[in-house]
Amino acid sequence: MPTHFPPLTSHPDNQLLHVVHEGGSLSIAAPEGGAGSHWRLHEPGGVLSLAALEPAASEQHLLAALEAAFTWHPDHAVVRVDATIPASLRQTGSVSASTDGTSLAHRDALWQEARLWSPEVCRPRALQHVLTGALRHPRRPEKPAGTVYRRWIPWLGRTLSLRAIDPKHDLDTFHRWMNDPVVNHFWQEQGDVAAHRAYLDRVAADPHTTALVGSFDNTPFGYFEVYWAREDRISQFCDAGDFDRGWHVLIGEPAFRGRPFLTAWMPSVSHHLFLDDSRTQRVVIEPRIDNDKIIRSLARCGYALLKEFDFPHKRAVLGMLLRERFFADALWIPRHPPN
Repeated sequence: MPTHFPPLTSHPDNQLLHVVHEGGSLSIAAPEGGAGSHWRLHEPGGVLSLAALEPAASEQHLLAALEAAFTWHPDHAVVRVDATIPASLRQTGSVSASTDGTSLAHRDALWQEARLWSPEVCRPRALQHVLTGALRHPRRPEKPAGTVYRRWIPWLGRTLSLRAIDPKHDLDTFHRWMNDPVVNHFWQEQGDVAAHRAYLDRVAADPHTTALVGSFDNTPFGYFEVYWAREDRISQFCDAGDFDRGWHVLIGEPAFRGRPFLTAWMPSVSHHLFLDDSRTQRVVIEPRIDNDKIIRSLARCGYALLKEFDFPHKRAVLGMLLRERFFADALWIPRHPPN
């Protein structure tokens, strides 16, 4: 096992924590001070084991320690835990008892703990069906404000975040991105500021779509539209379920178009959509048929490429990612070296 790793940041329950991993030990502390915690992380007999060295370590520190253990040791799907296990983690299945009485943390369950990556965790909205035209679908929750997702990316040493777009703050950037020739080739939304203000107004008025800005360490790099597939035009081609999601993307900053960044943001968007509602079982996407780069990347990130089909404005490829595959296969870990 390596003896040193760059520091990691974690945000359990929206609490910023720094994790230092060195020589088989983890130290966790909040930057504003307060009680820290220390942990032993080692591999006796090839089994990754995490032990609290203070009996009073908080639940947030345990979550941060588990995130760090799995992040820095991606070949392990289970961590043996010697610490007080809160009932909440046993109830969600993130930590469970083994046959010999020890506690085991399961990577595929832990990565479904929205409280580690979502600043505000809401219970799924009560199921109420409504009609949009002739289409019957669940009533959707209110659109979010502010940051909806954060994840520290180990191969970049940066934090990726997704936040709801703020037209007052983001319009000029969005306008510049839409007029970038690479973006316009696929989006075909080149225009003046008034046209792009009207575009964002239309998205804001659409209850099935949410506009997000992606950032690395608070530097905006791209725009994402995430939507409920049931109410979207794609539902004609994929038999969308009530809670299936979909997304569109543009990467506006050329400096962030390389593979190391794509292997960070693409799985993170999928992760956010699965965390946003635990009933979401599939994520779909329909890139244009000539977008070779994103189509290859979708396949590497776990999306099955099912078929080609025709929209009125483009010929597209239908990609689909299953919840079970994303978490069971740990698809937030790049399948190939990110560089």
